[in-house]
Amino acid sequence: MTDTHAHLDACDVPPAELLDRARAAGVTRVVTIGTGIESCRRALEIAETETGVVAALGIDPHRAATHDADRIDELRDLLAHPRAVAVGETGLDGHHGSETLMEQQVLLDAQLALADGLGLPVVIDSRAASAQTASALEAFTGKVILHCFSEPALLEPALERGYYVSFAGNVTYPKAVELREAAALIPSDRLLAETDSPYLAPQPVRGRPNEPMHVRHTIAAMAEARGVHVEELAARLDENAATAFGLDPT
Repeated sequence: MTDTHAHLDACDVPPAELLDRARAAGVTRVVTIGTGIESCRRALEIAETETGVVAALGIDPHRAATHDADRIDELRDLLAHPRAVAVGETGLDGHHGSETLMEQQVLLDAQLALADGLGLPVVIDSRAASAQTASALEAFTGKVILHCFSEPALLEPALERGYYVSFAGNVTYPKAVELREAAALIPSDRLLAETDSPYLAPQPVRGRPNEPMHVRHTIAAMAEARGVHVEELAARLDENAATAFGLDPT
């Protein structure tokens, strides 16, 4: 299994301990996420020292009105690291940052240009900004990974444009019927799973800090929604992660 989105640098438990538990649960690969320049540096340190860990590096929308937004050149340098496999997370958040949407758009555009120039996929965080996100991505021709999919309004453009769609622990919540319906509609070769650790723990462990080993609960919920065996879906998702992020097959 692959956890395609975890904030290992934000977890209270040391990465080595989290990854030992993940491997014991069958998780062989983790994409750890940088959300700002210093977070990106920590993500690369983890990826350098831990087997099966690679890094996606970006400046997230919550930093659009901070000094980090002016550090695109530093981000470009960090993305030259051999363990860096994607730009992001980046995107638009109209829920927690509606007052900075203009700055978020500028920052997103800069990172899309960076991804395009480097030939890397982009990891997108979109919340309460479906139309703006779809518009911003319209001209981007590289691989798009919609992280922690939670906006059904983005389903149609995702299907039309062939985006990868990644589901997190919230797809397991009893009231998340629309998300499970969306998970059933995504083509099998465009589906991904993640934890978003330490956030969004899935229903069986809800209320506790999330960690990569819990991706199995998300995969189980997705398999049920799609009417397939868990093992079959887990293998398919692992292949998809390798293709999306340009990784060696496990």
